[in-house]
Amino acid sequence: MGTYDVVVIGGGPAGMLAAGRAAAKGRSVLLLEKNDILGKKLLLTGGGRCNLTNLKTDNRILLEKYKEATQYLFSAFAQFNVKDTLEFFNSRGLQTKEENEGRVFPVSDRSQSVLDVLVKYMQENEVTVKTGQEVTGILVDSKTKNIIIEIKNEDSILAKSCILASGGTSLPATGSTGEGLIWLKKFGHTIVDNIIALTPITLSDKWVSALSGLTLSDIKITVFQNNKKEISANGPLLFTHFGISGPTVINISKDVGEILNKGPVVINVDLFPKTDLGALRAQLQKLLSDNNNKKIKNTLDALIPSALASALLTLTDINGETKNNLVSTESRKKLATIMKALPLNVTGLLESKAIASYNGVDLKEVNFKTMQSKIIPNIYLVGDTLNINRPSGGYSLQLCWTTGFVAGDHA
Repeated sequence: MGTYDVVVIGGGPAGMLAAGRAAAKGRSVLLLEKNDILGKKLLLTGGGRCNLTNLKTDNRILLEKYKEATQYLFSAFAQFNVKDTLEFFNSRGLQTKEENEGRVFPVSDRSQSVLDVLVKYMQENEVTVKTGQEVTGILVDSKTKNIIIEIKNEDSILAKSCILASGGTSLPATGSTGEGLIWLKKFGHTIVDNIIALTPITLSDKWVSALSGLTLSDIKITVFQNNKKEISANGPLLFTHFGISGPTVINISKDVGEILNKGPVVINVDLFPKTDLGALRAQLQKLLSDNNNKKIKNTLDALIPSALASALLTLTDINGETKNNLVSTESRKKLATIMKALPLNVTGLLESKAIASYNGVDLKEVNFKTMQSKIIPNIYLVGDTLNINRPSGGYSLQLCWTTGFVAGDHA
């Protein structure tokens, strides 16, 4: 049976940083990853560009984004925060840039660049890495309190400390299948029921698939149930072959899922949130009047993308071949109205594409000064093993960096 000071289960961002930090403190460290490669989920983040943090350097302002978990996270973020994250990566040659709403990306626009830094960090500190290792369970030696890690088709491994970075249940194709939570529950940890968060939304509207890949940069979406407004949000929206996605959509997806449990949900998209209906009608009328001999299908792209214009003409029963001077007042009103409230019929959440699952260990059972379990001696919990809700925009990865560093520092 091999013996190490620290064994890290999970080769995601939190696990790799934790392993490197623990080894940098002079400990013998083994990292076990069940996939054949490290960072499989990391490589997909930010559309393959890796939104590695959010440029909110004031801990108090940043932690507001973690909602109910805020009160628990202060001690961890006091040890490793956004500034520390940027210093860690920048000092190791990763150039970064800020984009909209404080999102931070590598200048290379490649997630691989972030992964390369983490792998090199582990190599420099002599972390032993084994991929293709499926951990089947963890046990605690009742006398020594050492951790016994059982591995499929391999000998068990003994560790003085174990950092559990096996993740939650989001993106199971990347290895996030939640087995770590099962082990923790057996030890007596309280596991919050699985709630999929940060995921695209599926629609029943067949015409949407023709718009796949189209992004609308500045819109407002409002969620209705039984004609009652539930929530709204502003920002970009991406049409996909199955529905809608993009930061604005995935940030409200958890709420939409909860509302959908109570009955049918309709999302209205306002394509011109800064323009009221009356002004939009006047703008549309002037556009058609100024181009009275053109066909309406060839005119609307002055206001909206041509693919979307085609869809709206179909939805309002307007023949695209109609010349602008023959478009009726009623038709113009229909077009303006649907531009201010384009209805989308929600069928569900695309759980297979979830960025995060809002579930995990009850936070009251974790010491956030060290990330150590209060129930199992010498077990440390990081990243998605924790029940922490957060929006997209770099907050998930920052949680990984912070909890991973703190766990590696103390394990």
